[in-house]
Amino acid sequence: MRTRRALALSAAGAAVAAAVIVLAAGPAAAAPGVTDAPGAGADTPRQAVARAYIEALVSHDASKVAFAPDATRVEAGLKTGFNGPQMTRDLEYGPQYRVIQSIRDLRMSEAGDVVTTTYLLDSGLAGTRLMTVEITETFVVPDGTIHAIVAHITPKSVL
Repeated sequence: MRTRRALALSAAGAAVAAAVIVLAAGPAAAAPGVTDAPGAGADTPRQAVARAYIEALVSHDASKVAFAPDATRVEAGLKTGFNGPQMTRDLEYGPQYRVIQSIRDLRMSEAGDVVTTTYLLDSGLAGTRLMTVEITETFVVPDGTIHAIVAHITPKSVL
C-alpha cells in the first residue's frame, strides 16, 4: 500500500514539475518552424489559412490565424475548440501547445473548401523530444476563415 501511494505521489509530483517547466518555458522554448515535405509547392489561399494555424501551434502567435467567430475543432472525436476567440487564446496561451517543439513533413491538399494537412509533430520538455505523432487535420475554409477543424492523431514514436 505504501509503495502504491509513494508511486502515485511521485507520478503526481512529476506531472506538476512537467507542467511548471512547460508554463515557465513559454514560447521561447519552442524551436519555431514548420518544414514542408519534399516537393511541396506554393500554397493556395485556403492552404495559406491552414498553414497560419499550423505555424501558430509552434510559435504561439495566433495573430495571423483567421477563425470564423463560430469555428469549432474536434480532436480524436472530442470537441476541443468551441469558437474562434477561444481557439485563438488557446493557441497563444494554452499549456497543451507549449510542449510542441516542431512540425515537419507538412503535406497539404485541397478539394473545394476543404484543406487536408498531414504532418509530424514533435513534442517534449526542456528541449528534449519525448514523442512524435502524425496529425491529419481537415480545415473547412469557405471564405478565407477557418470554420471547422477535425484532427486525427496517430502516435509514431516515444523517446
